[in-house]
Amino acid sequence: MNFTIPESEVEFTAIRASGPGGQNVNKVSTAVHLRFDVRASSLPDEAKERVLAANDARITRDGMIVIKAQRHNSQEKNRADALQRLHDLIESLTRPVKLRKPTKPTRAAKTRRMDSKTKHGQIKALRGKVTD
Repeated sequence: MNFTIPESEVEFTAIRASGPGGQNVNKVSTAVHLRFDVRASSLPDEAKERVLAANDARITRDGMIVIKAQRHNSQEKNRADALQRLHDLIESLTRPVKLRKPTKPTRAAKTRRMDSKTKHGQIKALRGKVTD
């Protein structure tokens, strides 16, 4: 499903990143919190339903997607990373599910399976007590 997410529908908040980074991590807000309201977005209704029905920890009960990006040392790269992750998440949830075609094992596969079971049974039978 092709879609675009306008920047106006995405809310960014700069926060301080956790983890190592020396003094820079204490002074500069390089991490980014992305918030995207699915219900108020311009996504197609079918896509909204699929995203809201998904069981994902990043989607809140009130239909807000929250992504924290802190992989990079610059705020711009983290913004781009968060947007890419949002796009990937929505695309993966709206992709149509491939229906599984039921198949049956071939005759050769059944024969191989039965042969291996017989061989395994013979090995186990030989493990018994040895009698004279």
